[in-house]
Amino acid sequence: MTKKIKIAGLPDFDPAEHLKDEADIAAYLTLVIEEGDPSELPHALGVIARSRGMTEIAKDSGLNREALYRALRSNAQPRFDTVSRVCAALGVKLVAQPVHSV
Repeated sequence: MTKKIKIAGLPDFDPAEHLKDEADIAAYLTLVIEEGDPSELPHALGVIARSRGMTEIAKDSGLNREALYRALRSNAQPRFDTVSRVCAALGVKLVAQPVHSV
């Protein structure tokens, strides 16, 4: 007989623990963007910033920690300049690609 596992007993999944390098970060951001929910981008950037250390990302992006936390919370609507600065601090950049190749 199989032992039942209670969901409440499972550990929480934290994607920040699995983002080891810029390639992981780029792949994660690409998936989030491809999902098409604009509210998820700030949250994903927040997860990534936590994986790298919020203090370090705040310093590298030129934002203070409190502003960074506010900009990257769920359902935040940060300015593009903020997103761009955070991406640069994380070592990634957002790029546009054609939807349909010719």
